[in-house]
Amino acid sequence: MAEPKHQIRALHTDSTVTVYQAYAPEIGLPAAREGRFPVAWQRDRMTWIKPSFLWMMYRCGWGAREGQETVLAIEINREGFEWALEHACLAHYEHGLHPDRPTWRRQLKRAPARVQWDPERDLHQQPLPYRSLQLGLAGEAAHRYADKWTVSITDITALAHKIHAHVGDGDLDAAQQLLPSERPYPVRDGLLAHLHQ
Repeated sequence: MAEPKHQIRALHTDSTVTVYQAYAPEIGLPAAREGRFPVAWQRDRMTWIKPSFLWMMYRCGWGAREGQETVLAIEINREGFEWALEHACLAHYEHGLHPDRPTWRRQLKRAPARVQWDPERDLHQQPLPYRSLQLGLAGEAAHRYADKWTVSITDITALAHKIHAHVGDGDLDAAQQLLPSERPYPVRDGLLAHLHQ
């Protein structure tokens, strides 16, 4: 059966969901060590979180891109994740979903979170026919994320490098076995209705 085009797939428990980010070591290493973001982490900038491990690997080049050398798995509470989705605005105008462009622009300006649906990636970083959620947090949402929602922060850079090495060796089975177990995230009816057609 084909994957739905818009569906959140994530590593999750009954109370948490894991998202991924990548930072320079001066942010990523203390965050993982302390289990919370350091003072140097800017709460007043938009920060993007990604429930898809492979999309994060595509974005950070398996932890090789400058400023993204430390790959983090951040476990946040589901209540916070769903609050962000509920208060998010789609990052682009969608005819038929938004009444008109000016209304969408006003919604986007006010929203503490925004959503993009980008093509999911495979182990070779090639696009797949279904989409992966990217959730941008700003203002109130960024503060809540850093100070209230975060349950744990783990440095998974070594795991990213190990999976990438298996891909480079052509051992896709070994790489696949190391991937986080992402499965459809259960959302209540209507939670994503304002975020895609």
